[in-house]
Parts: sequence; C-alpha cells; structure tokens
Amino acid sequence: MFEAANIRDWIGLPVVDDTEDKIGSLESIYYDTATSEPAFAAVTTGMPGFQKLLFVPLVGATVAPKHLRTAFSKKLAKDSPTIPTDGELEASTEPVLYEHYGLQYQTGSGGERRLGRR
Repeated sequence: MFEAANIRDWIGLPVVDDTEDKIGSLESIYYDTATSEPAFAAVTTGMPGFQKLLFVPLVGATVAPKHLRTAFSKKLAKDSPTIPTDGELEASTEPVLYEHYGLQYQTGSGGERRLGRR
C-alpha cells in the first residue's frame, strides 16, 4: 500500500485504472473506521456542472508522482454507486459499494459504520 500521511498531497491528481485509463480526479479518501487504514478513494468524474463522486477501493492501489493507480477497471469504477459532489455517503450504501467490488463488508461490533471521511 502507501503511506496514508501523504494522501492529502494527491488530492486533485488523476486516478487511473490498471491500464492507466483515467477514471477521474481524487477528491478525498474514506477510511476504514475499525483500522484507520485508507479504504476507498472518492473520485470526481463527469462534465463540469454534471459531476459526481464515485468510489474506488484502495486495495492494491499504487501511487506514482502524477497519479494514483487502482487495481480495478475504469468500467467497474464507473458502474459503482455514486453521490453528488456535495453529498454524503449514506450508511445504507456502504454494503452495496463493497459488494459491487466483490469485497467483504462487515460493520463494527455495535453496528458502527465501516467508512469515514477525513
């Protein structure tokens, strides 16, 4: 993986898929609330005035000086759940997001949310 402390330096940089096809621009990072590890990149995509945020897992992601490369395809990312750029990721969307990428979803022991934005 990569050092989470440096993630803020990459806000606004391109996010590309495993073939270096651009998905969008990094808007923010969502962390796993149980481990405090970075879990998903929130990526701005779409035409100005019609932009939205989609979510791409950071499992297997690598960073380069000018972009963040995910281990997932652009098509899979583009088909993922989205929110408006000024919206919030709803708790009910979290399990759907994990399922979309074939990842296991589990809430905290008290039913806490899995993802948090910092």
